[in-house]
Amino acid sequence: MAIKIVKTKLKTKKCISERVKITGTGKVMRRKGGKSHLNAHKSSARKRTLRKEVECDKTHQKLLKHALPYAF
Repeated sequence: MAIKIVKTKLKTKKCISERVKITGTGKVMRRKGGKSHLNAHKSSARKRTLRKEVECDKTHQKLLKHALPYAF
């Protein structure tokens, strides 16, 4: 009788998966902060740049790979 060893599945951190997006080339994209409120005094150009997504820092890659085990 052979004993079967089963590894448990790793859980995805849902809060991270809702906030970041993995591109086809493996880059991690995030939204910029500072656009949710107090927008009346901000210029249109500033609000327009806050709309765009930017790439996450390379220093956070280890943290993100642990939080999103099946995304990479």
